[in-house]
Amino acid sequence: MTADADAKITAAFWKHLRSDRTVMLGLEDSAPTSLRPMTALLEEDADHGPVWFFTSTETELANQLKGQDLAIFTFASKGHDIFATVHGHMTLSKDRATIDRLWSPFVAAWYEGGKDDPKLVLLRFDPAQAEIWRDGSSFLAGLKLLFGSDPKKDFKDDVAKVSLS
Repeated sequence: MTADADAKITAAFWKHLRSDRTVMLGLEDSAPTSLRPMTALLEEDADHGPVWFFTSTETELANQLKGQDLAIFTFASKGHDIFATVHGHMTLSKDRATIDRLWSPFVAAWYEGGKDDPKLVLLRFDPAQAEIWRDGSSFLAGLKLLFGSDPKKDFKDDVAKVSLS
Protein backbone atom coordinates (compact mmCIF):
# COMPACT_ATOMS: atom_id res chain seq x y z
CA MET A 1 0.00 0.00 0.00
CA THR A 2 1.25 3.47 -0.81
CA ALA A 3 1.70 6.31 1.68
CA ASP A 4 -1.03 8.21 -0.21
CA ALA A 5 -3.48 5.31 0.19
CA ASP A 6 -2.60 5.04 3.91
CA ALA A 7 -3.21 8.77 4.30
CA LYS A 8 -6.62 8.52 2.60
CA ILE A 9 -7.74 5.61 4.80
CA THR A 10 -6.46 7.41 7.91
CA ALA A 11 -8.31 10.62 6.95
CA ALA A 12 -11.49 8.60 6.38
CA PHE A 13 -11.07 7.01 9.82
CA TRP A 14 -10.80 10.39 11.59
CA LYS A 15 -13.76 11.76 9.62
CA HIS A 16 -15.97 8.81 10.57
CA LEU A 17 -14.79 8.75 14.20
CA ARG A 18 -15.62 12.46 14.53
CA SER A 19 -19.17 11.92 13.26
CA ASP A 20 -20.04 8.43 14.54
CA ARG A 21 -18.16 8.52 17.88
CA THR A 22 -19.04 5.15 19.43
CA VAL A 23 -16.09 2.88 20.14
CA MET A 24 -15.39 -0.15 22.30
CA LEU A 25 -12.71 1.10 24.73
CA GLY A 26 -10.60 -0.85 27.21
CA LEU A 27 -7.20 -1.58 28.65
CA GLU A 28 -4.93 -3.83 26.62
CA ASP A 29 -3.98 -6.07 29.52
CA SER A 30 -7.61 -6.93 30.22
CA ALA A 31 -9.14 -6.77 26.73
CA PRO A 32 -11.51 -8.09 25.51
CA THR A 33 -13.32 -8.36 28.87
CA SER A 34 -12.69 -4.70 29.74
CA LEU A 35 -14.05 -3.27 26.48
CA ARG A 36 -16.97 -0.91 27.02
CA PRO A 37 -19.02 1.19 24.59
CA MET A 38 -17.92 4.80 24.98
CA THR A 39 -18.48 8.07 23.14
CA ALA A 40 -15.28 9.41 21.61
CA LEU A 41 -14.79 13.16 21.47
CA LEU A 42 -12.19 15.07 19.49
CA GLU A 43 -11.14 18.69 19.76
CA GLU A 44 -12.78 20.82 17.05
CA ASP A 45 -9.65 21.46 15.02
CA ALA A 46 -7.92 18.12 15.61
CA ASP A 47 -7.57 15.52 12.87
CA HIS A 48 -5.70 13.27 15.26
CA GLY A 49 -5.67 12.57 19.00
CA PRO A 50 -6.03 12.85 21.80
CA VAL A 51 -9.43 11.21 21.90
CA TRP A 52 -11.45 12.11 24.98
CA PHE A 53 -14.13 10.17 26.86
CA PHE A 54 -16.31 11.43 29.71
CA THR A 55 -16.84 8.85 32.42
CA SER A 56 -17.43 8.48 36.15
CA THR A 57 -14.85 7.79 38.82
CA GLU A 58 -17.11 4.87 39.76
CA THR A 59 -16.67 2.99 36.48
CA GLU A 60 -14.55 -0.13 36.29
CA LEU A 61 -12.42 1.38 33.55
CA ALA A 62 -11.59 4.53 35.52
CA ASN A 63 -10.77 2.44 38.58
CA GLN A 64 -8.43 0.14 36.63
CA LEU A 65 -6.23 2.98 35.36
CA LYS A 66 -2.98 3.20 37.28
CA GLY A 67 -1.25 6.00 35.38
CA GLN A 68 -0.50 5.96 31.69
CA ASP A 69 -1.86 2.54 30.73
CA LEU A 70 -1.78 0.75 27.39
CA ALA A 71 -5.27 0.94 25.95
CA ILE A 72 -7.20 -0.12 22.88
CA PHE A 73 -10.38 0.78 21.10
CA THR A 74 -12.22 -0.75 18.21
CA PHE A 75 -14.42 1.22 15.87
CA ALA A 76 -16.98 0.51 13.16
CA SER A 77 -18.52 3.44 11.31
CA LYS A 78 -22.33 3.57 11.17
CA GLY A 79 -22.40 2.67 7.48
CA HIS A 80 -19.71 0.01 7.97
CA ASP A 81 -17.46 1.88 5.54
CA ILE A 82 -14.53 1.99 7.99
CA PHE A 83 -13.36 -0.38 10.73
CA ALA A 84 -10.37 0.17 13.01
CA THR A 85 -8.40 -1.16 15.94
CA VAL A 86 -6.45 1.61 17.66
CA HIS A 87 -3.73 1.15 20.27
CA GLY A 88 -2.39 3.88 22.52
CA HIS A 89 -2.05 5.14 26.07
CA MET A 90 -4.84 6.24 28.38
CA THR A 91 -4.77 8.48 31.44
CA LEU A 92 -7.31 10.08 33.77
CA SER A 93 -7.80 13.83 33.54
CA LYS A 94 -9.89 16.41 35.38
CA ASP A 95 -8.66 19.30 33.24
CA ARG A 96 -11.41 21.90 33.55
CA ALA A 97 -10.49 23.68 30.31
CA THR A 98 -10.92 20.45 28.35
CA ILE A 99 -14.18 19.66 30.15
CA ASP A 100 -15.47 23.13 29.22
CA ARG A 101 -14.47 22.72 25.54
CA LEU A 102 -16.05 19.26 25.18
CA TRP A 103 -19.13 19.79 27.35
CA SER A 104 -22.54 19.43 25.71
CA PRO A 105 -26.15 18.84 26.75
CA PHE A 106 -25.65 15.15 25.94
CA VAL A 107 -22.76 14.91 28.40
CA ALA A 108 -24.60 17.01 30.99
CA ALA A 109 -27.44 14.48 31.08
CA TRP A 110 -25.08 11.98 32.76
CA TYR A 111 -23.81 14.21 35.58
CA GLU A 112 -26.20 15.53 38.24
CA GLY A 113 -23.62 18.04 39.45
CA GLY A 114 -22.86 19.29 35.96
CA LYS A 115 -19.24 20.19 35.26
CA ASP A 116 -18.60 20.25 39.03
CA ASP A 117 -19.90 16.72 39.64
CA PRO A 118 -17.31 15.05 41.90
CA LYS A 119 -17.63 11.80 39.93
CA LEU A 120 -16.86 13.44 36.58
CA VAL A 121 -13.55 12.46 35.02
CA LEU A 122 -12.12 12.42 31.51
CA LEU A 123 -10.24 9.56 29.93
CA ARG A 124 -7.51 10.85 27.64
CA PHE A 125 -6.59 8.35 24.91
CA ASP A 126 -3.39 9.18 23.02
CA PRO A 127 -3.39 7.01 19.89
CA ALA A 128 -0.11 5.47 18.82
CA GLN A 129 -0.92 3.02 16.03
CA ALA A 130 -3.91 1.63 14.20
CA GLU A 131 -5.02 -0.91 11.70
CA ILE A 132 -7.80 0.54 9.57
CA TRP A 133 -9.97 -1.28 7.05
CA ARG A 134 -12.27 0.09 4.37
CA ASP A 135 -15.29 -2.08 3.63
CA GLY A 136 -14.22 -4.73 1.15
CA SER A 137 -17.64 -6.34 0.70
CA SER A 138 -19.01 -3.76 -1.66
CA PHE A 139 -21.40 -4.29 -4.50
CA LEU A 140 -18.47 -3.85 -6.87
CA ALA A 141 -16.54 -6.67 -5.14
CA GLY A 142 -19.60 -8.89 -5.56
CA LEU A 143 -19.80 -8.11 -9.26
CA LYS A 144 -16.09 -8.85 -9.72
CA LEU A 145 -16.56 -12.20 -8.02
CA LEU A 146 -19.58 -12.95 -10.18
CA PHE A 147 -17.52 -12.31 -13.31
CA GLY A 148 -14.61 -14.46 -12.17
CA SER A 149 -12.29 -11.77 -10.79
CA ASP A 150 -10.60 -12.11 -7.41
CA PRO A 151 -11.79 -9.24 -5.13
CA LYS A 152 -8.95 -9.96 -2.65
CA LYS A 153 -6.45 -8.33 -5.01
CA ASP A 154 -8.32 -5.04 -4.80
CA PHE A 155 -8.89 -5.35 -1.04
CA LYS A 156 -5.14 -5.16 -0.27
CA ASP A 157 -5.43 -1.40 -0.87
CA ASP A 158 -8.24 -1.14 1.68
CA VAL A 159 -6.15 -1.98 4.76
CA ALA A 160 -3.65 0.32 6.42
CA LYS A 161 -1.34 -0.16 9.39
CA VAL A 162 -0.45 3.36 10.41
CA SER A 163 1.27 5.34 13.13
CA LEU A 164 -1.03 7.87 14.73
CA SER A 165 1.43 9.48 17.12
